[in-house]
This record gives sequence, structure tokens and C-alpha cells, in this order.
Amino acid sequence: MRFQVLDIVFNPPHPVTGEAIAPADRLNRVVETAVLAEQLGFDSFSVGERHAGEVLSSAPTVILGAIAARTSRILLSTGVTVLSLLDPIRVAEDFATIDQLSRGRLEVAIGKGNEVAQYPLLGLDITKQYEYLEENYELLRRLLSEEEVTWEGRHHFPVDGVTTLPRPFAGPFRIWHGSATSAFAVDLAAKWGDPIISANALQPRENYKVLIDRYREQYAAHGHDPAKAFVGSGSGGLFLADTTEQAIEQYRPFYEGAVARQDLRAHDPAAVGKVTSFRTIEEAVDRGPALVGSPERVVEKILDYHASFGHDLQSVSINHLLAPEHQDDVLRRFAEEVIPAVKAEVKTDLWSAADAGRAAGFTAA
Repeated sequence: MRFQVLDIVFNPPHPVTGEAIAPADRLNRVVETAVLAEQLGFDSFSVGERHAGEVLSSAPTVILGAIAARTSRILLSTGVTVLSLLDPIRVAEDFATIDQLSRGRLEVAIGKGNEVAQYPLLGLDITKQYEYLEENYELLRRLLSEEEVTWEGRHHFPVDGVTTLPRPFAGPFRIWHGSATSAFAVDLAAKWGDPIISANALQPRENYKVLIDRYREQYAAHGHDPAKAFVGSGSGGLFLADTTEQAIEQYRPFYEGAVARQDLRAHDPAAVGKVTSFRTIEEAVDRGPALVGSPERVVEKILDYHASFGHDLQSVSINHLLAPEHQDDVLRRFAEEVIPAVKAEVKTDLWSAADAGRAAGFTAA
């Protein structure tokens, strides 16, 4: 199995003290965590993108550029690039620039996003989010792989003989599709033979497994090699302690604080995937995807989910409200005590020498 650190760059105040982290400190912390993740042997570091709410990831390409300058080996990714909101021409230009700066260490994940307030903010119709996603993706694919592109769609203005610059470092970089609540994303990925990454953060595993199973069925139905149907999985947060009981008690205020912040948004109860299905930390640990516990318990949980998902990539996120040294300690313990145990049990061709589609600049074992 491969491992990724994801930071969506949430920045709400501390649930107990009410103190907020200065944006400069929070953003620089993202870069420092990426540097540490590379030192610890993680395969990938991913930055989210949102344009509303208590989040500082409205410019993920800028953050990834900073990370590219501080690292040399780790893959750079997104989680997710909200392609429904963006101009594919600018996306092609921005990410090819990062691909060049990192010398071919880029793979991105795209999706329609999980923040409904983004659409009216940017003057777009949320009822057409999947139409935007499909059209923008099909244009982006061509811009990355072709020159002198001529194209016409329903929502984007026509393009005539367009070549975006710079070109990608070594041909088109791999694009993953984020999957959380809808069959649309997995069907789009299967159509084009792309990998998916399941959010696996807020809902019961069965909800995500249905989409993963559908993806594999559709992938094969489109005539693609099933061996290349790579699947990633997110998690409901990572926190380690010597015992699971200690981890639950230490992480409780952070988890309960996150649930309370979700509740303040007053989402429609029928809107699936906007708030967690697990109201308490005990529920999240016992029945949900939260990787909270002793290293041994977290290994057990990842392997349990792998039995359901068969995933190749595990993505983890550290709560930014922990003290920086505590964040580093959790990440270090995960790298030293969890990753080797999981890798001993789960093998994958993803990003190996057998994976012809991997980023050209990736140099991990």
C-alpha cells in the first residue's frame, strides 16, 4: 500500500480555547508538514481546495509551488481540485507549471467539491456542477495531451488552436477522481480509465464501498485493464497514542469541536456527505473511518477497511489544532509503527516500476 498526507487547510478556532491560528502560521505549517512527510518516507502530499468557509486552501497551486521548492522526492497532489468551478485553460497552465517546477512529481485529483457555497460565490449554478465537471475535464485532458486544441462545449467558450504553456514535464500527468457521494464521479473515471480516491471520511463504509464496486465494474466494462483500476481511500482523521483509550480521550475535544462546527453550518439533513454520520468519537472509532487509537489498532483498522475497499493508497490527515510538535509526533509514529506493518500485508503496483502511468519524477522505492 502507498501512503499520502492530505491537508484541506481548515482553519477554525480551537474548540476549547477559542484561539485561532494566524493564516501565515497555518499556511507555512502546511509546507513544513510536507517537508517532514517526505523525510519520513510518505509517498505523496496533497493539498485541498475550497473557496468558502473556515478554510485557507483557495489557492492550492500557490501552496504546492512552495512545497515543490522545499522537496525533491515526494509526489504532489490535490484533494480535490474543484474542476467544476475552474477554467480548464488556467488549470492546465497552473498545474503544468507545478509539474515543471517539481520536475515531474505531480498527480492531481479532481471533483465537484463538497462546499455548496462556492458555486454562488463564483457565479455558477450548483445544479449544473456535474455538467461543468464533465465538460471541463474533457477539455483539460485534451489541453494536457495535445497542442493546437480546437474544441467547443456547452458552458465553456469555444477554443480554436490553443496550446497551453508550459507543457507538462513529461507528458500528461495522471488525474484521479474524488469520490464521495455520487456515481457520476466514478463513472467519469471509469470511462477514461483513471483512478479514484474515495473520501471515506463522514459516512459509513458501505456508502463508499457501493461506489468503489461500481467503479471497478464500469472500469472493466469500458475495456480497461482491471489491474490499473487503482483506488485510494481517505480517513476520518489520524491521532495516535500508546493506547486506544488514551487516544480517544486526548482527541475527544478536537473531534467534538469539528462536529460542532459542522452543525453550525445548518446543512440540509438530506444532504448526504456534508456532516459526519458519527456524532461521538466512540462511534467514529468503533464504526467510522477515524484512525484514532494505538498504532496496533490503527493498523488493524486500515487492514479491515482494505478488506472492504481493496484500496492501493491510504490518505491521512492531521488535526491542525494540535501543537506542531504533537502533529509531528503523530506523523512520525504513523510512519514508523503503522506504515511498515500495513505494507507487509498489502502489496500494490501503484507508483512502482510496474506502473507505467506514474509521475515521471517520482523516485520513492
